[in-house]
Amino acid sequence: MINKYVFEVLDEIASAKKKEDKVKILKKNANWALRDIIRGSMDKNVLWNLPEGSPPYKESEPHNHPSELQRDYKQFVWFVKGGKGDKLPAFKRERIFIGLLEGVHPGDAKLVINMINKKSPKGLTRPIVEEAFPGLLKD
Repeated sequence: MINKYVFEVLDEIASAKKKEDKVKILKKNANWALRDIIRGSMDKNVLWNLPEGSPPYKESEPHNHPSELQRDYKQFVWFVKGGKGDKLPAFKRERIFIGLLEGVHPGDAKLVINMINKKSPKGLTRPIVEEAFPGLLKD
């Protein structure tokens, strides 16, 4: 089985019409990167210690990116307010963020930027997320 990029899963959800189909897609493609993108975007308790907007970064080539969000999502701990990234100077935290964006597929990089800006993935609602991943959203 080939793992899909997180943006591919969310694109599939955006094009699905029925709630049941969206829940099935989420459950079928469940991984921590997907869960963290959803929670980081939709949970009001998750606050980001990064400037809003899109930082200056160079997108990687879609067919030749050096890393994957399913591995690099663990770096999100550096960006959450109240997390271990609070101890870093802002420029170092932002450099880690830009490195993450430049290393992953451009579609996933856009998702991460939307997450930091609290833009929920298209086609996802709280009831869909709660049915697929009970307890994920804390607020």
